[in-house]
Amino acid sequence: MSAAAGTGRGPVGVAVIGAGNISKQYLDNLTTFPDLKVHVIADLFEDAAAARAAEYGIPEWGAPELALNHPDVEIVVNLTIPAAHVEVATAAVNAGKHVWSEKPFSLDRESGLGLLKAADAAGVRLGCAPDTFLGAGLQTARRLIESGAIGTPLTARTVFQVPGPDLWHPNPAFLFQKGAGPLFDMAPYYLTALIQSFGPIARVAAVGSTSRATRTVGSGPKAGEEFAVEVPTHVSAIAEFESGASSHSVYSFESPRLEMGFVEITGTEATISLPDPNNFDGELRLWRAGDEEWTVVPATGPANGRGMGVLDMARSIRAGIPHRAQGQLAYHVLDAMVSIAESIDTGTFITVDSTATVAPALPEDWDPAATTL
Repeated sequence: MSAAAGTGRGPVGVAVIGAGNISKQYLDNLTTFPDLKVHVIADLFEDAAAARAAEYGIPEWGAPELALNHPDVEIVVNLTIPAAHVEVATAAVNAGKHVWSEKPFSLDRESGLGLLKAADAAGVRLGCAPDTFLGAGLQTARRLIESGAIGTPLTARTVFQVPGPDLWHPNPAFLFQKGAGPLFDMAPYYLTALIQSFGPIARVAAVGSTSRATRTVGSGPKAGEEFAVEVPTHVSAIAEFESGASSHSVYSFESPRLEMGFVEITGTEATISLPDPNNFDGELRLWRAGDEEWTVVPATGPANGRGMGVLDMARSIRAGIPHRAQGQLAYHVLDAMVSIAESIDTGTFITVDSTATVAPALPEDWDPAATTL
């Protein structure tokens, strides 16, 4: 029986492909959630897989083929580099596995649509980061908005601007190449949060700029080396949603001032300030008409971190219901980012042809530490 059937009992079997830095954030949770069982970790560099296996007590390690062919694995967690996301996910789909991928879903519309079609034909599921919107911070905001705390949501402002990862990252060149930059690297967090509040995006417009053709590595063994900048390093984008709401967002590696995680949504009755969408927790603030200061609202619910989306996917497979961080949502975010990049090049509004369904809110008592399967 293929993994697609989802009729088993007990923990859902998981394999991780990609033993890089982010695998630690995932494995801290995947190896402790009772409803999941990590059977294998794989990497092209098998020594890296072996080290992670030893660190987390994972029984098997080796090349990616081991994960793809493992009989007890239902979900492959794809933590490879962005350029390999579609290739690895497609191989897992062809092996009859459900797939959870790190963002971005793909680097272009064509390969992303191909992956969606392949998974549909195989009868398996696709999930994709960010799953930060499942954390206590953004879920509390979601409950407040749906309760009418701000009235009808109308507009939003988001800001991510930093000096640039070239100052601190020991090997930053890839963050300035196609598929990265402040748009593709950071917008998935902000766009996903906005879509969960306003619904799908209808069209976008943007301007972008690049202040320097080259940058210099600022730290580590490559300090002083120059590399080429291939993408805009400052993007200012507006989005119109199918609901009629609109947003203005800044994504920048050009600011001497660190300003990240800024998300404000304004409704007919109040404005809500959301936690950093790159985090799972955080403080919320409300400003109602007539107020003289913000009202602080604590976040409630689970905030375990990366891997919550994998767990929701696993439980949903067993229950036969849709999971929340679906591939279609991730593709819609990708489509919006590609459309923003096209608007920068053309100077026109770009229609976003894809759509997505807003995920049901996560129950406040949803417990990742519970044994439910």
